[in-house]
Amino acid sequence: MTKLKHLLDTFTPHHYDLTLDLTRAEEKSFSGTVIISGESTGESISLHAKDLTIHSALIDDQPAEFSHGEFDELNLSRPELSSGKHTVRIDFSGTITDAMHGLYPCYFTHNGIKKQLFATQFESHHAREVFPCVDEPAAKATYDVTLRTAPDLTVLGNMPVTTSSEQDSALTTTFATTPRMSSYLLAFVVGELHKKTAHTKSGVEVNIWATPAQSEETLDFALDIATSSIDFYDEYFGVPYPLPKSDHVALPDFSSGAMENWGLITYRESCLLADSKLTPESSKRFIATVIAHELSHQWFGNLVTMQWWNDLWLNESFANMMEYVAVDALHPKWRMWEDFATGEVTVALRRDSLDGVQPVQADVNHPDEISTLFDPAIVYAKGGRLLVMVRRLIGEEAFRSGLKAYFEKFAYQNTVGDDLWQELETASGQPIINLMNTWISQPGLPIVRVEQDNSAKQSTATLRQQRFFIGDHQPSDALWPIPLFANQPLDDEILTEREKTFTIEKPLQLNCGLNGHFVTKYDTTTREQLLTTIHELPTLDKICLLQDATLLARAGFENSASLLPLALSLKHETNEKVFGMAAGALAELRKFVDDDDDGKARLKQISGEFARATFDELGWDETPGESDDDRERRVTALGLMIYSEDQAVLAEAKRRFDSQPLEELPTEIRSLIISATVRHFETPEMINSLFQTYQQTPSNDLQADITLGLTATKNPETAQKILANIKRPDVIRPQDASRWFVYLIRTHESCQLTWDWLKDNWQWVETTFAGDKSYDEFIRYAAIGLTTSDELADFRRFFEPMLNIPALTRTIELGITEIAARVELIERDKAGVLAVLQTTL
Repeated sequence: MTKLKHLLDTFTPHHYDLTLDLTRAEEKSFSGTVIISGESTGESISLHAKDLTIHSALIDDQPAEFSHGEFDELNLSRPELSSGKHTVRIDFSGTITDAMHGLYPCYFTHNGIKKQLFATQFESHHAREVFPCVDEPAAKATYDVTLRTAPDLTVLGNMPVTTSSEQDSALTTTFATTPRMSSYLLAFVVGELHKKTAHTKSGVEVNIWATPAQSEETLDFALDIATSSIDFYDEYFGVPYPLPKSDHVALPDFSSGAMENWGLITYRESCLLADSKLTPESSKRFIATVIAHELSHQWFGNLVTMQWWNDLWLNESFANMMEYVAVDALHPKWRMWEDFATGEVTVALRRDSLDGVQPVQADVNHPDEISTLFDPAIVYAKGGRLLVMVRRLIGEEAFRSGLKAYFEKFAYQNTVGDDLWQELETASGQPIINLMNTWISQPGLPIVRVEQDNSAKQSTATLRQQRFFIGDHQPSDALWPIPLFANQPLDDEILTEREKTFTIEKPLQLNCGLNGHFVTKYDTTTREQLLTTIHELPTLDKICLLQDATLLARAGFENSASLLPLALSLKHETNEKVFGMAAGALAELRKFVDDDDDGKARLKQISGEFARATFDELGWDETPGESDDDRERRVTALGLMIYSEDQAVLAEAKRRFDSQPLEELPTEIRSLIISATVRHFETPEMINSLFQTYQQTPSNDLQADITLGLTATKNPETAQKILANIKRPDVIRPQDASRWFVYLIRTHESCQLTWDWLKDNWQWVETTFAGDKSYDEFIRYAAIGLTTSDELADFRRFFEPMLNIPALTRTIELGITEIAARVELIERDKAGVLAVLQTTL
C-alpha cells in the first residue's frame, strides 16, 4: 500500500480567504475563489482538491501550471518558484451530490412543499470537495469566508456575520475571521431555518436552529442543555469557551449523529430536537449527552486538535467521557454513570474481545482508512472508559488541573497523546505516560483470574492476567498495567506482572465501581460468595458482575446455561439498569433456541415469569411523580411479557394500538405496542398506515418507534416491502437505511431475507455510502445477525473479495471473527442451555 504523504510537509497555510457562490445550489452546482497565504518548503505547492474543476491558478499573482496527482493532490508550479512565503489564488467550481459529506443538500417538506437546505460535513477529509486546501488536521489556519446565496435564507458559519447585503437577487454574507483552526472544522449552513436563543453566564450567544417543519417547542430542551453545558465546561476546564457564539443546527439529512464544527455544531434532528409529547425521557437523556459531547469538543478537538488521525481518540475518547461528566453534573437524578456502564462499557467490552480489533490509537496510511477509525466501540466507548479509569486513578482535582494546563499550553495548536499524559502526570505526580500508552496502543483487554486461598492463617489471593478473547484468536503475550480498584487496600494497587499473590483481609472483589477495563474470573468459591451477596452490592458492582458473567459465557469459561439462575436471582431488582441487564442475560439465551420449538416455548415462559412481578407492580400506565427507575423497569418488563406471548398482554397492546392515534400512545412503551401489534395481528392495511405515518410525521421519535414496530414483522412480504423501501429516499432517508437493516436482520424470521437483500444490493450500498463514515455499517450489522455455519461461509464468500478495500478491511475481518465465535458458542452451549431450560421451575 502506498504510504500517505502529508502535504503540510511542503506547504503550511496561514490564512484562507474563501468566497463561494451558492446561487445555483438548487441546480446542484457551485463555484468559488480561494486565496491562500502560506509558506512552502520547495519549488512547487500541493493542495488537496477532490472532484473540483480548476479554472485558473495563480501563485503570487502569476499564472501557475496545475495538475492532479494521487490521493486528491492538486500540484501547482511556476518557473523559478522557491521556498518561502507565497499567496495562491484558485478559481474553481464543483457539483453538489446527495452524498452526506462535503457540501450536500438536506430535504424536508413544509406545508406540503418540498424544500432543501445546504450544509457541510468536512470531517474527516471532505473540505477538499468544496475548496482547494491543505486538508489535514495539523494544517491550522485562519479563515475569512464570504457566501453568495439566494435571498431570504438564513446563512450560518463558524463565526458571527459581519456584513450582509442583497444585490442582483443574491445575498452576500461575510463572516468574522475564525481563530486558527483545522479545515475539517470549517462549516456553513444555508436554508430556511428558525431559532431560539439564550446566553451563557459569560455572554456567549447560544442558538438552536431547525427547519420550519419542526415546531418551536422542540428547540427548548436543547437550548437549556447547550447553555448549561457551556457554563459547566467554562468552570470545569477553567478556560472560557473560545468563541462569541454557539450555533446548534438540526439537519434533516445527516450521516453521523452530530459534528463539532467550531461554533456551528450540526446534528441529526433526532439528536437535537425533543418534543414534550413525543420524545421519551430516555431519548432526552441521549440528546443531552450528544449536545454535551459536541460542546466538549469545542475545547478538546477544536481549541486543541490532534496532530494526525491516529490520535483521533484525543478528540473522541475525551468527549465520550465528558458527555457523562457534564450531564451527570447538570441532572444528577438521571444517574448517568449507570447509563455509561450499561451502554458504553458493554459495547467496548464486547468489541474489544475480538481478535483483530483496532487499538484506541491506530495508524493511518491511506485516506480511506480514516473512516475506519471512527469505531464507536473502541475510539469512543473504550477510549472514554480508559479516561474514566485515569480520572478515577489520579483523582478529580489532579485531573482538572492537568486539563487546564493542557488547554492553556496548547491552545490553537496540535498535540499527540503524550502531551495530554504529560500534563496529567505533572498534575498528579503519578507515572501516567507509561501506564496509559500501553492501554491506548495495545488492542484488546485483559482477564484477571482470582484464586483465593484461605487454608493458612493469613488469607491470600493470587491474580493472573492474560488477554481476553471471544472466538478464534492468535496466541498473545500482551501484558497490561491494570488498576485493580479492589474492595480493600492491597500491597500494589496496579497489577503489572503476569501473576502476583496478595495478602487479603476479606474475600477479594475487583473493579469496584466499574472503573477498570478488564474482565474478572473468580474461583468458584469466591464467585458464589459474591453472587450470594449480590443484592447488597452497589449498583455498578452488580452491573460489573452481570457483564463479566455474560462475557465469560461467550468466551467459553462457563456454559451459557449459568446465566439463567443468575438472571432469575435478580427478578425483584428495583434498579432499572440492573433489572434490564438481568433481562439481557435472559435474552442471551434466545440464540440457542431459535430452531428448537420446545426450548423457545420454555424460554418465553421463563421470561414471562421473570417479568410478572414487576409488570403486576407497575402495570401499563405511568403514575404521577413516578421515578425513572419505575418508568424504565416497566419498559423492560412489558417487553418480556410481549416476548412471552402472554395473551392478555398482547390483546391489551392491540386494544391500545387500535383505540389511540400513535402520537397519543405513551412515549416510553409506544414502540412495544406497535411491535406487538405488527408481530401478532398484522394486516396489509396496518402496514400501509404505519408507512404513511412514518413518511408524514415530523417527529424523529415516532419514526424510530415505527421502525422498531415494522421490523418486528414475521411476514416475509412485509420484510420485502421494508427492504425495497430502504432504497427509496422518498420513504426512508439514506441516513436511516442501516437502522432499518439492522433491526430486520436481527429478527429471526427475516434474517435470511435481509442477508440475501444485502448481497443483491451491495452495489447500491457502495454507490450511496462509499466515502462516508457509515460505509461499513451494513457489514458490521450483518455480523450481528448471522448465527449459523452456513451463514458464516456465505459471509466469507461474499466479503472476502473486498478485503483489499481499506475502508472495509478491518470490519470484514472482525465480522468473520464475530460470527464464527457465535457459531462456536451455539454449538458448544446449546445442549446445556436446553437442559437447564427444561429443569428450571
